[in-house]
Amino acid sequence: MTTDVDLGQVVMLKPSANNPATKPTLTDELVASVNQKAAEVLTLLSNAAKEFGANEVTFANSFGAEDMVLTDIIQRQKIAIEIFSLDTGRLPVETYDLIAKTEQTYNTKLKIFFPQSDAVESYVRTNGINAFYESIDLRKACCFMRKVEPLQRALKGKKAWVTGMRAEQSTTRVNLPFREFDSGNQLEKFNPLSNWTEKEVWAYIRMFDVPYNKLHDQFYPSIGCAPCTRAIAMGEDVRAGRWWWEDPNSKECGLHVKK
Repeated sequence: MTTDVDLGQVVMLKPSANNPATKPTLTDELVASVNQKAAEVLTLLSNAAKEFGANEVTFANSFGAEDMVLTDIIQRQKIAIEIFSLDTGRLPVETYDLIAKTEQTYNTKLKIFFPQSDAVESYVRTNGINAFYESIDLRKACCFMRKVEPLQRALKGKKAWVTGMRAEQSTTRVNLPFREFDSGNQLEKFNPLSNWTEKEVWAYIRMFDVPYNKLHDQFYPSIGCAPCTRAIAMGEDVRAGRWWWEDPNSKECGLHVKK
């Protein structure tokens, strides 16, 4: 992996498409673990749909590897859970390609939410197109208008929502429960993959031929907006490429911050 494009404060990486993490060896032990955990996820999601009612539970799909596992389980098992996504307006082209591939693979149309255009225009005119690099406050303001506010609209009227978060992803997600009350959005929240490892996520994708974002092969374990995501080096934390210029303890966009 080489660092060869310097854009002032931001250094973009051009890695090779040979990330071994996306191609785990499917040992009998790993396959058995994935099958067991997938069955547990199916039970949790099916029970959630029954408890709250058809399409009263919604799943926030950001098209990361974890979210594609949940998408496959929901679609393959025909669980009555709605799937939506947030188009921030600054996603990588590979993410848009995956949106199209997902709709084609599962013969479905996803519900896409966009930021309010007047809020984006005001932010850019006042602060600049890439102002999120200048301070945490400006970055969080950008995340709010592009992700948090659209999420609030997506969750409006719902009784519960589902995420693809895992406990081992970052210091901000340690001890992540399978189910919790989301006080910020005032509804139940399910994290079915909380106890999954990265290897198990990728084993599932390989076992069931699940479509995924090709940036993962280029050492992007966590993918968000293009300007705020970079590849990571071998051994780095899986969330190291998100808002890499900030302290690890502040690396959340506001979607999952507890009040």
